Amino acid sequence: MSPSILWFRRDLRLSDNPALSAAVDEGSGTVVPLYVVDPAEWARLGGPQKAYLSASLDALRRQIGGLHVRHGNPIDVVPELAAKLGARVHVAGDSVPYAVARDAAVAERCHLTVTGSAYAVSPGRVVKGDGTPYRVFTPFYAAWLEHGWRAPSEPVAVDWVLPTGGEELPAVRTPAGLHLSESGEAAARERWRAYVAGDLAGYAATRDLPGVDRTSRMSAALAHGEIHPRTMLADLGPGDDAYRRELAFREFYADVLHHRPDSAFGYYNRSFEAMQYDEPGADFEAWKQGRTGIPIVDAGMRQLLAEGWIHNRVRMIVASFLVKDLHLEWQYGARHFLDLLVDADLASNQHGWQWVAGCGTDASPYFRIFNPTTQGKKFDPDGEYIRRWVSEIAHVPAKHIHTPWELDEPPPGYPPPLVDHAEERLESLRRYDEIRPR
Repeated sequence: MSPSILWFRRDLRLSDNPALSAAVDEGSGTVVPLYVVDPAEWARLGGPQKAYLSASLDALRRQIGGLHVRHGNPIDVVPELAAKLGARVHVAGDSVPYAVARDAAVAERCHLTVTGSAYAVSPGRVVKGDGTPYRVFTPFYAAWLEHGWRAPSEPVAVDWVLPTGGEELPAVRTPAGLHLSESGEAAARERWRAYVAGDLAGYAATRDLPGVDRTSRMSAALAHGEIHPRTMLADLGPGDDAYRRELAFREFYADVLHHRPDSAFGYYNRSFEAMQYDEPGADFEAWKQGRTGIPIVDAGMRQLLAEGWIHNRVRMIVASFLVKDLHLEWQYGARHFLDLLVDADLASNQHGWQWVAGCGTDASPYFRIFNPTTQGKKFDPDGEYIRRWVSEIAHVPAKHIHTPWELDEPPPGYPPPLVDHAEERLESLRRYDEIRPR
């Protein structure tokens, strides 16, 4: 029997990997572990994500004992290797538009078996009774729960066909602040076990508090497939619905992208294409550098620069500020996030931005305009998060930590607010009124 090829992509793990189980079954237990460095896809990754991916691949290579690395267009590389070995290729499904087109092209040139996906329920499976997709999360969530998912698969014995020599993974410079020792399947599973035993019980109460920082930080592991969501879902109990809903949001956005691949970079609600937007300039650069003069916004953007990660509540605040206060199109912010996040996930990132911008999956969206100062006071009342990231105002009393411009002597080195939120909120509503259906 010829070996099977397991082509790793967004499933960098051995446990609960349906594609691996299928490859073992077809190859009589003998499997070639393959990773293809696609120059086109690699060029789209930001520096932090490249570093995390490289570290995760290195962890997978150590776990297996070796990894066949090939550089080039997978449309050519994968069929050529399959022909050389007389092997069939196994993959996990990927619903990102580029990956869908790539896999279709590969399948025309060799036998490609798709088993499972990066989701508990593969995109496209949960639909309304008339077969149309869900456009709003809450009914999708109810249907998703009713549909259910399989239990995590059991470990399989594998006879790996290891490389002798061959190509290497690209050399990647690790940005300062990234904790790459946390990458890899073993680290992801250990981090998840520790979270279940500790902070999961308080997730609903603390999830929106960036100063407390008791979220699981499993997003990067999920984005790279170091752990499967159904492995996590299996550990959730009846009282963990808040966390279960967040995993479901990831699945909802993947489903939206599956049905509307144009929404990856275009508007889900196309009427927003006609809205008046400003061009990015100095204000956009100030936002990227955390120099807006709005403490909670600056804290979030500086955390992003330092760690390649940003607290989810703060993601919404900084996104709203860019779109509703600075009047820039959501794509500018979404691209910046993709460039810097270690957990960059196209479906979740793009549709999360569109939800905030008001042009995404929501019944009455645009009037949601976060007041960044009010949000800061509500979710970081004592300014713990702000003090951690904005050193210029770390000494400011809690009374003024969210409004340092009210001090008799503004903190040296910290800029005044770029804009007046009350004025920009009215301007956002005015612009929306111009395109609002009558």
